[in-house]
Amino acid sequence: MVKAIRVHELGGPEVLKWEDVEVGEPKEGEVRVKNKAIGLNFIDVYFRKGVYEAATVPYTPGVEACGVVTAVGPGLTSRQVGDLVAYAGQPMGSYAEEQILPADRVGPVPPSIDPTVAASLLLKGMTAQFLLRSCFKVEPGQTVLVHAAAGGVGSLLCQWANALGATVIGTVSTKEKAAQAKEDGCHHVIIYKEEDFVARGKEITSDNGVEVVYDSVGKDTFEGSLACSHQETLLS
Repeated sequence: MVKAIRVHELGGPEVLKWEDVEVGEPKEGEVRVKNKAIGLNFIDVYFRKGVYEAATVPYTPGVEACGVVTAVGPGLTSRQVGDLVAYAGQPMGSYAEEQILPADRVGPVPPSIDPTVAASLLLKGMTAQFLLRSCFKVEPGQTVLVHAAAGGVGSLLCQWANALGATVIGTVSTKEKAAQAKEDGCHHVIIYKEEDFVARGKEITSDNGVEVVYDSVGKDTFEGSLACSHQETLLS
């Protein structure tokens, strides 16, 4: 038996229960993982509140973790006991000391990467990759605007876009976050509580606008983001 967080009914944080669960042994194509670090994401709250529907109730929340393989299913050779691995996405159930996972859903983690880093970056990293390379493929010489530039995804977007050769404009709420955004690769940082980000963005781009806006805020920034966009392209 191991401990896991279980949700028996929808609601607030009080419905999270720390309980004994039986994990069992991995079947063919599966591994058993002892979690060393667990990622927390807002989608976990959506499932707990019922905004998204869990496949079963009760269930164990969590969609991101990093841990050590403690057992492998029959015939499995792609993973070995002792491997440090991480995963993000389905299946849900990372709020647990140990869990069974499909072997093809976990990836190896180099020993140079701390488990807490691996468990916190995968989902955000996949989001950044999708936005920068699939939704809108950022190219050298382009200018991008990143709202919430000091946030988890925003930080990765700024670093990656900078590395791709783009000029990066970021918006933040405080001077402390502005320093973080600068460190993460923003060429221009706008503290939106002190400046009009639309006017400042147009000034930075000589009124040409930006090729793409990455807007994780939405409600309060949508119209301004459109006004900043050269091609009226808005990604969120």
